[in-house]
Order: sequence, then structure tokens, then C-alpha cells
Amino acid sequence: MRKPSSKIKEDIARLQEQLKVAETREAERIGRLALKAGLGEIEIDDAKLVEAFEDLAKRFRAGGSDTRKPHSAQNPAGASSGANNEA
Repeated sequence: MRKPSSKIKEDIARLQEQLKVAETREAERIGRLALKAGLGEIEIDDAKLVEAFEDLAKRFRAGGSDTRKPHSAQNPAGASSGANNEA
């Protein structure tokens, strides 16, 4: 069964709107994290900042799930982590 071109165009428009919403949500998340890390206070050229973000993305893509291990190592064995001690 073939879809008429008008239906395909409607699907594309709907998907473009979903993409826009997802990108906005992702940008807000990254922006909040960047501000939390203090990047809002640093005077840096946008091109250099984009390059630094690209390097960071490469580092995390290359490391896979291993990039999160140092964070979990902050809680020694047997130490309470707060959220995990609920009854």
C-alpha cells in the first residue's frame, strides 16, 4: 500500500516538529550542565568552545560506558550513597 505524497509530507512535518522539540530539550540540558560547570563565566570564542565540545564528545564516544566508572569510584565499597539506602 502506497502513501500519497500529502501523507508523507504530513509525516515529515510531524517528525521535524518532534526533532525540534528533542533538540531544544537536549540544548537546555547541555546548557544547564555547562552553566553548572561554570562555562557561563568563561570568556571564550564560540569557535573554540565548539571545538572543545567536539573534543569532549569524541572522548565520551571513544570511551563508551567506561567514561562513567571514575564517578562511581567516588563511593568506596560499603559507603552510603544516599539514594540507594531506601528501605
